[in-house]
Amino acid sequence: MYIISKDSPEEQLQLYKELEKNFGHSLSFVSDPKFELIDKMGMKNGDAAYRGYGMIDQDGNVIFRTVNDHWGEQFDKTAEEIRNKYNELK
Repeated sequence: MYIISKDSPEEQLQLYKELEKNFGHSLSFVSDPKFELIDKMGMKNGDAAYRGYGMIDQDGNVIFRTVNDHWGEQFDKTAEEIRNKYNELK
């Protein structure tokens, strides 16, 4: 699992630390300033990205995506939904 955003690595590190502090864990970040992966996921919103999450398989196919402005505040629920979608693939 990765968090993908257009933010710089420095900005991502700050969010990583906040998630870890508030929830006891966080996820690795990928910086996508050109929106390449964000666009592939269908999460590009003009000059920004929708907040949300999704899954890509090993061949680069989008399995699902969810737009949710509160994914970080609902981190446990977000992780559970991702885990459930992953388990459906088995």
